[in-house]
This record gives sequence, C-alpha cells and structure tokens, in this order.
Amino acid sequence: MREQYMRTGEGFLLIYAINDRGSFTEISKFHTQILRVKDRDDFPMILVGNKADLDLQRQVPKEEALAFAQENRIPYMEASAKIRLNVDESFHEVVRAIRRFQELETPPAPTVHPPTKESNGCPCCIL
Repeated sequence: MREQYMRTGEGFLLIYAINDRGSFTEISKFHTQILRVKDRDDFPMILVGNKADLDLQRQVPKEEALAFAQENRIPYMEASAKIRLNVDESFHEVVRAIRRFQELETPPAPTVHPPTKESNGCPCCIL
C-alpha cells in the first residue's frame, strides 16, 4: 500500500521526531524507497524534524539532519505540530518543490502567434 502512495505522490514530507533516533533512521529507507519506486535520482521531498518544542530531549542533532538533507539535495526544516511551528510552512515548501520540479520536467509550450497577411499563416515564414 505504501508503494502505491509513493507511485502516485507528486512530492513528499519526510518527517521524523527529533527526540526519536529510530524515526530518523527510517527516513533514509523512505527516501531510498521513494526514489526506487519513482525510478528517479531526484524527486520533490522536504526533510522535517518534528517536535522542535522538545529540544531538551533531542536525540538527532540538527547538524546530522542538515548533513542528510544536503547529501540528498533536499530542504530541511524543523517544526512542532504541538505549537504550530513551521507546520503550514513545511507544506508550502513541498508545494514549491513540486512546482519547481514540474517546471524543469515540462518544457514550455511553443508560442503560437496569430497569422498575419505577410506570414501566410505562419509567423516564421514572412513572404
């Protein structure tokens, strides 16, 4: 079922709890699985360290998460669902990543000019 979600997803939030090392370890597996299912080297993803309000219980240093994000060329941010810190922003960021990705993947449509008398219907062929 998870792979079906991955197949149809246009972008992903990779969320772990900063106070749970195991959840961070799983992120690498999810990242690899998404790229495998998508058959891509790159895809829109954002790494989010949740529970930023529990900094005193942190098990995953911010530097380690940043290193993972940089190594995999994905943005990183920290959030807290409890205090609503960066929750909306993380969704906005993944939407921006999806749009950038789609712009790069979809070449612009050719511009069509209205025909003129001189062009015999073709703007490139002036008679």
